[in-house]
Amino acid sequence: MIAVMNEGIVVCTLKNSILIKIAEKHFKKTPFVYITHRVHSYAVDPIIYIKTAEVTNLMGFAVVSNDPKQKTLTSYEKSFFKKDFKQFENLESALTWKDEILGQKKEDLLLIDQQKKSTN
Repeated sequence: MIAVMNEGIVVCTLKNSILIKIAEKHFKKTPFVYITHRVHSYAVDPIIYIKTAEVTNLMGFAVVSNDPKQKTLTSYEKSFFKKDFKQFENLESALTWKDEILGQKKEDLLLIDQQKKSTN
């Protein structure tokens, strides 16, 4: 899931709940990574990451920006999110990381499935 927010907005609890509903509707139980491509300047209430991390099939969160200020903000935001959270300077790197995260999740699920079958 890749999102580009509008200039000047504040991503607050209400806007975050809308994003969560969109993700739940689209991905259902399929593992996914959320990528925010910060091409515009906007604010994020870091408290939203606590609720966002509760989305069980959300495997990671990526911030894409080449703005040096974003590195500091991303570091702070990361402390509120209890899953994989990384900052990238370009979208291609974020997409590669997403593929790695989701690939690892699929391997983990296959291993769990094999272990269940061997114990039955």
